[in-house]
Amino acid sequence: MKWFRYNYILIFFIVILFSDPLYGQCSMCRAVLQSGENTTVAKAINNGIVYLMVIPYILVGLVGFRIFKALKKKSV
Repeated sequence: MKWFRYNYILIFFIVILFSDPLYGQCSMCRAVLQSGENTTVAKAINNGIVYLMVIPYILVGLVGFRIFKALKKKSV
């Protein structure tokens, strides 16, 4: 049964890693950055925003998972 749980986690991370790039910019930032000729700056800003957005979700998920495991272990 452990393999089954780890399989879901592995599939989740594969889907996240190979999904299309997410757009984390607001419409105003995107319009200003893409109006210029240098689109590499716009891509870099977008990647930075997505990176800053994902880290807190991962940390909260890990803390929640640890609390869940502790409560489950305590009830058994």
